[in-house]
Amino acid sequence: MLEGDEVSRLLDILGNRNRRRIIQLLRQKPCFVTEISDRLMISPKAVIEHLQIMERESILISHGDEVNRRKYYHLSRDFRITVNIEDLVAAGHNFENETEDFKLTLFNKTGIIRKMVKSRDEILVDLDYLERDIEKKIRDLKVFCKEIINSEAEFNLITALAGYDMSVEDLEEFCGISGDDLMVLLRKLTENGIVERSGDLYKLCGNYET
Repeated sequence: MLEGDEVSRLLDILGNRNRRRIIQLLRQKPCFVTEISDRLMISPKAVIEHLQIMERESILISHGDEVNRRKYYHLSRDFRITVNIEDLVAAGHNFENETEDFKLTLFNKTGIIRKMVKSRDEILVDLDYLERDIEKKIRDLKVFCKEIINSEAEFNLITALAGYDMSVEDLEEFCGISGDDLMVLLRKLTENGIVERSGDLYKLCGNYET
């Protein structure tokens, strides 16, 4: 049984919709940062922040995959929250005079939801096509880079920076590469003119937003 402070912290964490979506995804299977980002359409940086918050509260735990050099997250335990709401009718509240207004409000709100769901479905179709195009471009890039990129870790680092400028901490979490190994790769890619540092962030050379 959770105590009052623990319940409050848990409710604060679950009050964020994207954290609830991450938990729902991890109920299905363990996932790594890139997978969560791609499946839920959330930026990797935001995914990392959500995961760190939930890991600190022991909602999630992680383990490393030595073969693919990735960190997988999964639920430390499943849980349910039940909220008991007082029966307003039993408490003497009379809804009879409010029935018609209630119906009108209900129909208006559900009509809005229907339009939003339709818009969402249309967007998801477009996102599905875009996701396939991104995956194809990554496959094409892998073929193109096979003569100059010496490892899967280097390629994962380049594809991560293709999407976002990232700090060392973000890259560690995103690619699942330890600090020393990551710095060796970044130094090599920097010396080869592929990656450059700008303040606390690393980016691909020539990869400037317009």
